[in-house]
Amino acid sequence: MSVPVAGLPARLALSASAGAGRFCVLGSGVARWRGVRAGHRRGLSDLHLQLVPSQGFRDSPSWLPKYRSEPKSYVTSPKLATTLVQILKKEGKNPDQLFLECNPGPGILTQALLESKAKVIALESNRTFLPHLESLRKKVNGKLEVVYCDFFKMDPRNFGIVKPPIMISETLFRHLGIEAVPWSEDTPLRVVGIFPAKNEKKILWKLLYDLYSSTSVYSYGRVELNMFITEREYEEPWSSFGVYGQSGRQEKLKNKKPLEQINKQVGQNMCLIQLTPLPNLFTENLTSVNYDVFFHMLKQCFMKRNFKLMDHLQLLSPVNATAILKQIEKNGDMKITDLHPQDFKQLFETIECSKESCRWLFDDCMEEMIM
Repeated sequence: MSVPVAGLPARLALSASAGAGRFCVLGSGVARWRGVRAGHRRGLSDLHLQLVPSQGFRDSPSWLPKYRSEPKSYVTSPKLATTLVQILKKEGKNPDQLFLECNPGPGILTQALLESKAKVIALESNRTFLPHLESLRKKVNGKLEVVYCDFFKMDPRNFGIVKPPIMISETLFRHLGIEAVPWSEDTPLRVVGIFPAKNEKKILWKLLYDLYSSTSVYSYGRVELNMFITEREYEEPWSSFGVYGQSGRQEKLKNKKPLEQINKQVGQNMCLIQLTPLPNLFTENLTSVNYDVFFHMLKQCFMKRNFKLMDHLQLLSPVNATAILKQIEKNGDMKITDLHPQDFKQLFETIECSKESCRWLFDDCMEEMIM
């Protein structure tokens, strides 16, 4: 299991262009291999890179809302939707897998999922699309549920009276008849959608917080996320790390064009990522109780990326730094960005295993980094 801040593995790259008004309409454009083989990228799940056939762009349909609102993106190409379903269904073992679709909009992907015999819960935060989705629901004999809800604003950290489209997951899942399953079992449902461009990083951090604390949707089991994210946010974490092969040695990126050049050629790119919590995510020393200390350790490390590992250990913990380094077999002169993502978890667990009564030199948490 790797550390969340270390980056996210991409499954494919899709070109996107600005549609009417402030909506970014997804079509598929030039699909290309990423600069790093999937085997070198370790996230919350083991992934394999896949390509999408080139299909060209589609303009925003005339019935898209024209008023100014928070920018959203929608899948509008039936061919793209079919390709996505093929990828999603290929990964799933259960043909009747339950999908929770976030902001389906015109319902192009919804229709494709239903045609594959999947069960779908459409969480739509824009009332404009609800009538169309409701009409679709009436035609599919219980295979589709439509809820006025914004998945990306579910379970807000600080809330008083919650009103739709903001909802509490416990209330929503109880209404839908979704029950929690043990962490050791298969994924109870699969979430698919597109991160809102405005708050991608904050939303991703909140989801990781929910994952490690086993709260919100993750209180129901190992929920799988299948999300589009902008190439900008995808690339940013990887710019901080070297790339490691199976041998554990650092390698250089090959055939990688600067992001600015890519954007000029094909416009704003979107990457489809998949995050599936591993059954062994939690251990005796990393639990849903002390995860906040783990997150804070990461935050402290990446606030001072150019510090040596020895310097970080002396700032983070009163435990003998030399002994810790010996146990994890790392050189104290290494920089944080020279570490493999897996090393952060090993470092944390090694300190937690220490017999010292006081293991950490801080006691606050990362509340300001999540919503």
